[in-house]
Amino acid sequence: MQVRNVFAGPYLDRAAHLRSQTEWFERALANPDSRVAAVWNSRSFLTEEATPRAAFLSLGELPEDKRSADALILLGEFAGRSLFAAELEGDEPPVLRQGTRFEDLRMVAMLLPADEAGLLSYARAMISWRRQHRFCGICGTRTQPAKGGHVLLCTNPDCKHEQFPRIDPAIIVLVSDGERALLGRQASWPAGRYSTIAGFVEPGEALEDAVEREVFEETGILVDGIEYHSSQPWPFPSSLMLGFVAHACSTEIKRRDDELEDARWFTREDIASGFPKVPPGVSISFRLIEHWFDAGGKRLREVQGVQHWPAAR
Repeated sequence: MQVRNVFAGPYLDRAAHLRSQTEWFERALANPDSRVAAVWNSRSFLTEEATPRAAFLSLGELPEDKRSADALILLGEFAGRSLFAAELEGDEPPVLRQGTRFEDLRMVAMLLPADEAGLLSYARAMISWRRQHRFCGICGTRTQPAKGGHVLLCTNPDCKHEQFPRIDPAIIVLVSDGERALLGRQASWPAGRYSTIAGFVEPGEALEDAVEREVFEETGILVDGIEYHSSQPWPFPSSLMLGFVAHACSTEIKRRDDELEDARWFTREDIASGFPKVPPGVSISFRLIEHWFDAGGKRLREVQGVQHWPAAR
């Protein structure tokens, strides 16, 4: 069975058929067993244990103005309970319960059980979408949540435009000539870190075309043999990473734009020696490098000391 990327997987029943059932929604809001994944300043609500876990609030622990269909987003059914997402405002993190904190999900995802990491990424993505679409993109009127928070309706009766959650597709590709992998780095990254080539898919562009274009634009390398590997939701804030592998038809690197500070070919021996530093294990870029590296006989996780993430509990 293929190992899924972090944040991916069937970690809950999204219960899409219930989003438009007003009576069910009201019952769920009144049910003391319902739970809420809180998000503050794009940070997720966690326990303060040495190995953190997702912390879910009861509806009664929320500020009163957040206990409504307008404020809550229905995520679905998880562990036999209705689960919602809610955004909490304020300059300082709210104190909701002893032994909890708000944390950047990217920093702790590998420590969480798989299902909890997926849930928190889903909540973060939905909160981000709602925050960015408070007004209609057609007429500028304020929007109103509907269907469990998965639709934002324009309140202008002459417009009534509907907005739905959006994602931004991006390709990410491990290019290899067999014995070497093509990796690049951005100037803002930690010293020594290199990663796979990536970029957003443009309108009117097929995924394979985006792979060819991005690799050529950033490195001047021509590719063929493009094959899909896997995908990863990346809610920072709203991307869907579509992972590929590709074969290099040329080898001379010529950076054609300023996206990358540097791009180089690396052997497996280079990576095993500790340079370059590879991306964190939470990312699909690590998985793509791992897929290529492990084909050489050694295991990247053993060489780099990267842990596997916990299974769902």
